[in-house]
Amino acid sequence: MKIENKELTETLLTPDEPAPFVILNSDAILPVLLVCDHASNRFPRSLGTMGLDYLNRVSHIALDIGAGAVAESLADNLGATAVLCQYSRLIVDCNRNLIDDSAFLKYSDGVNVPGNHDLQESEKEKRASEIYWPYHNAIKDQIVRLKKHGIDPVVISIHSFTPVINGNDREWEIGVLWDKDPVTAEIFLTRLVEAGYLVGDNKPYSGKDPEDFTIDFHAESTGLQHVGIEICQNLINNDDGVKRVSDTLKEIISTYRIGARTKNIETQKSLR
Repeated sequence: MKIENKELTETLLTPDEPAPFVILNSDAILPVLLVCDHASNRFPRSLGTMGLDYLNRVSHIALDIGAGAVAESLADNLGATAVLCQYSRLIVDCNRNLIDDSAFLKYSDGVNVPGNHDLQESEKEKRASEIYWPYHNAIKDQIVRLKKHGIDPVVISIHSFTPVINGNDREWEIGVLWDKDPVTAEIFLTRLVEAGYLVGDNKPYSGKDPEDFTIDFHAESTGLQHVGIEICQNLINNDDGVKRVSDTLKEIISTYRIGARTKNIETQKSLR
């Protein structure tokens, strides 16, 4: 019995569990790559409930509510490639540098996460090697694939945010996060305001913060155009809301992709 238990704990994920990521439209050759770091609240069976009750395991501390659905809808409607993480941010936050304490949160929005206390380095490494790096390698592989077709994709990261955190209200409906690519950000800022949304410019989070790992690692470091989209969870916590927001984003991305992209590239070059 002891040998069997040891074998079960040798890996985080068992062969019959879902892969750490899913790729939608893996053969698409459009100049758009969608990514969603916090698409799922799934926990590996080996970690049980992480000491959390059901309501916390389905809440905003475990995933970006609605973000995965928006990313899937956009991928479907655009025919673009999307890479979505299939495990909860509480296992390992794929939008953080692994040396950042928030990669393995002990507390989130006032909630204690017992499963992340007193983690050994070996446990962190297991989560990184089985979820974090496979997800990021999948994004890298898709960028390499598109580049082989002569395409430098625009990397669009889809997130959502809770309207209230730590007792503080957030007024924005959609946030546009950016750092090194003001041109792409301006397109989304302008068009979302025109669509009637209350839009945050690097709010409620900032693309200039070091926590924005995925965009920094895959896009900023390689000079790819990029933007982070943060959507208030109240807007996308049901199918109708997901459709409304994804339809708006689809229109912006489609117009940008087929009409303005070349011009924007030239404009961006002139700003350097």
